[in-house]
Amino acid sequence: MEHGQETMTIVDENGEEHVCEVIFTFDSEEFGKSYVLYHVLGEEESEDEDVEIHASAFVPSEDNEDGELMPIEDDAEWEMIEEMLNTFLAEEEEDEEQ
Repeated sequence: MEHGQETMTIVDENGEEHVCEVIFTFDSEEFGKSYVLYHVLGEEESEDEDVEIHASAFVPSEDNEDGELMPIEDDAEWEMIEEMLNTFLAEEEEDEEQ
């Protein structure tokens, strides 16, 4: 997966493929990892319901064409990701108001 990519395909635990919209990616020097925040396209979305956002660490393949998503298991990583997401959403909201 490349930074700036708009969609990616993931395979769930049942072997089913899902196309996901990449919300944003970022690197963390603190943890020495790259992260991707995304949501599955086609999941039920309504005005009353928020989109479920998923986060994973990712390791790009040698050719940068794809890579491997890794689960996030550290509470400190989750806190950092939540801060990054909140900052991103605040900036998006600010851009919409202008």
